[in-house]
Amino acid sequence: MSDKKPANFIEEIIEADLENGLNPDHLRFRFPPEPNGFLHIGHASAICLNFGLGEKYNKPVNLRFDDTNPAKEESKFVQAIQKDIEWLGYKWDNLCYASDYFQQLYDWAIQLIKEGKAYVDSQSSEQIAEQKGTPTQPGTNSPYRNRSIDDNLKLFESMKNGEFGESEHVLRAKIDMSSSNMLMRDPIMYRVVNKPHHRTGNDWKIYPMYDWTHGESDYLEQITHSFCTLEFLPHRELYNWFLDQIVDKDKIRPKQREFARRNVSHTVTSKRKLQKLVDDGIVSGWDDPRMTTISGMRRRGYPAQAIRNFADSIGIAKRDNLVDMNHLEYFVRDYLNKEADRVMAVLDPVKLVITNYPEGKEEILQAENSQEDASRGYREVPFSKVLYIEREDYREEANKKFFRLKNGKEVRLKNAYIIKGEGCVKDENGVITEIHATYDPESKSGSGTEASMRRVKGTLHWVSAAHAVPVEVRLYDRLFNVPQPDADKDVDFMQFVNKESLKTITAFGEPALKDLEVGKTVQFQRMGYFSVDRDSTSENRIFNRTVTLRDTWAKIDQ
Repeated sequence: MSDKKPANFIEEIIEADLENGLNPDHLRFRFPPEPNGFLHIGHASAICLNFGLGEKYNKPVNLRFDDTNPAKEESKFVQAIQKDIEWLGYKWDNLCYASDYFQQLYDWAIQLIKEGKAYVDSQSSEQIAEQKGTPTQPGTNSPYRNRSIDDNLKLFESMKNGEFGESEHVLRAKIDMSSSNMLMRDPIMYRVVNKPHHRTGNDWKIYPMYDWTHGESDYLEQITHSFCTLEFLPHRELYNWFLDQIVDKDKIRPKQREFARRNVSHTVTSKRKLQKLVDDGIVSGWDDPRMTTISGMRRRGYPAQAIRNFADSIGIAKRDNLVDMNHLEYFVRDYLNKEADRVMAVLDPVKLVITNYPEGKEEILQAENSQEDASRGYREVPFSKVLYIEREDYREEANKKFFRLKNGKEVRLKNAYIIKGEGCVKDENGVITEIHATYDPESKSGSGTEASMRRVKGTLHWVSAAHAVPVEVRLYDRLFNVPQPDADKDVDFMQFVNKESLKTITAFGEPALKDLEVGKTVQFQRMGYFSVDRDSTSENRIFNRTVTLRDTWAKIDQ
């Protein structure tokens, strides 16, 4: 048993099994994704659960790919999933594939046929579905249910040899067509798929179904606890029935238990729906920063540890629940506030001319890289007569609650001087094109003068116009404008796509932005957290907005 008390009902199950005689040395877990798409935030929670249990109990966790459908699975997804898990900070013990067990699964299927527990059905899929009945009405037996063992063996071998088309025959388990659990009504074990497999090529023409594969794979790997989401609760009875047919009493028998999904608001996690967003060009790909795929969140600048902290905070429950996106963003902000360096960038620039600053003079000022960690040191920031500031940071006149720059009032320029607003220049449409101010030359930050210690209420970020680096900034927002876009199955979720989920602007940043590597996330002071996108080049720096400094959706969602 572990030294810590159980944190959730899953750990209580494990602890109870240990108390009832399970050898702690036998504990083994697994994470079994299907390589038919990219992992999303829901998978991240499952990864953190299974690998987190491995860490808590100091026991191995297998990564096993459920690769039994060659029509949808690809090697690129296998590679992407491995990258995602490694990026989250986890290491698997054995890298396994369901395809590793194709021969053993086939041999066991032959055993079931010989025991009269499986048969080849030659009905169409529509006939089989109709024959299964309803939750309130029992099913009816297939006319092929009592085929002879010899005929079943011959047909099954012919299926394996590729002598039939995809819809001609299936292998079904012979269980109970009147069971209250419809999954027990002679479930399909094998079907013909005439597609090459990403690992086995054209060696196999028949492929095992999930329910036949999963428990047997757990058994072969000697997994003690097989955790899956609640939609698999009805599958548990079938999971156990299949194990009953093959388990050696001297070996570990896996135990399936279920936990609730934790869906995140303003997203969809169905791979089919995510694929539609990609196919319809709503997003640029599976790693679009608006997607809550792990690769999308990584590209957006979400730290891996923040996702782990989020998963830990929502815990494990027995009922499905919708977690607000604000909760995930909280952990992103909380982590980046401590870890991200600060830089200055102006997103909506307007010129600020310091009229009494000497013409042609330039200074190099010192700016701290982190307000949380002084050990990260300082960087050099150029200062000159003409700067850029945010357009919203100036008003000609404003009430007492406006603490930024206005005529006749003072503010401090971050790491620089105190300035006073003196006026502005406008174009023929009344749009401000230039702001004028004067500065106090004795008020330089850190100079130690009496003027430098003078307190003013407002502090503005800025960039020297002569040294400004133009950068492309992608302002990402939530992909959907309602919390549950796919809540109603009769309503097309695509109508809730947020058309304002991406705005691209040109901003000006300090020279330090040119040296940031791809994937680096920094705070644009007072504006939010931004990450260098992989599309960046040395000539064109591109930043993705990771998250704003504060939750901007709280009032919208009320």
